Amino acid sequence: MVDPEQQRSRYVTNSDGAPPLPPPGGYRGARRTPDPAAIAVQNAVATIEEPKRPANAIGWIALVSGILFAVILLGTFLAGGTDTIYGVTMLALQLVVVGIAIAALLTRRGRRLGAVALSIALLFNTATVGAMGAVQTSASGSYEGRKTAEQKHEEAYPGIKGTSNADILAQPSLEEIRASSDAALADMRDRLSAEFGYTWTQAGDEDLRPERNGYGGESMLVQYTSAKWGTNEPIHDHDRKLAVMDVIDEVLTEHGMWGIISLNDETSGLDESMREKLYGSADPRTQDTWEWYSDDYPDPRRFYATIYDTSHDETGEFTASREAQSARTGEPVEGLQIMFLAPELLSEADRAEFEQKLEEYPGY
Repeated sequence: MVDPEQQRSRYVTNSDGAPPLPPPGGYRGARRTPDPAAIAVQNAVATIEEPKRPANAIGWIALVSGILFAVILLGTFLAGGTDTIYGVTMLALQLVVVGIAIAALLTRRGRRLGAVALSIALLFNTATVGAMGAVQTSASGSYEGRKTAEQKHEEAYPGIKGTSNADILAQPSLEEIRASSDAALADMRDRLSAEFGYTWTQAGDEDLRPERNGYGGESMLVQYTSAKWGTNEPIHDHDRKLAVMDVIDEVLTEHGMWGIISLNDETSGLDESMREKLYGSADPRTQDTWEWYSDDYPDPRRFYATIYDTSHDETGEFTASREAQSARTGEPVEGLQIMFLAPELLSEADRAEFEQKLEEYPGY
């Protein structure tokens, strides 16, 4: 019988039954845990042996080039040179800057500065800054980039291309047109009120809009639009509409204008489809809009009389549009509206300056 105490001591003092010792140098392919102290020593040695080296020349050249290019672009933008930004020279300069930055990226010592230079070039480039300049130019209306001195001179032309300056000086002035128009409108309101009992609402004041001169600028002439007057009472009856136009025609004749004509019936020369599109129907008896016209050719005055009648609106669209217009301008939704318009007028106050400027444009 084996003594248990002897059996226990056998494994404590002897190697019988224990795994064999590894061969010298350890097992092949076995993982070794590096010694932290050894790693620290190696890093310290590497640091001592390989000190940080400054960026090379190409890195600094790339950085300085990127900054200078950004400064040039911003300076051109602030000066309003949108055309210069998109010019061939600026595009070529940008390509040079990008090329230098890429070259710096390919070197170890210039990589960091090259990356910074490339970032600047991508942020401040001709496309981005040029777009900002175009927006600014569009907002201010200053398109001076590539205009020649002759073009700039023509932009300041006081008259209108294709219109005789002699005719401009011979026609009634703005002040004369305003006075005659106001007088005619006052007479119409008085006559129509006396005969039909109409009351009136003024929709806005007169409007003066500068006329273009045909050379890219504004002339010294204006387009005059009188205040618009409208009856507060609707006019639905066909015969009443004709009677109203007869009264207006009499007043216009007294003020030296041609007889009033209808634009919404067959005498206008418009075919039925066009009258239906413009006035709601080809038949004046069922139209939602009447429009009549007169002028005093060769003088510039033009007169418009319009009657809005919502009683023929079957869909409600016309009424809705008239209500929206009334909300914007304050004019009545229905009834008669009368107004004058005259283009290309010169004010008496500008006549002397106009003639003086014309001396700079012989042959125009």
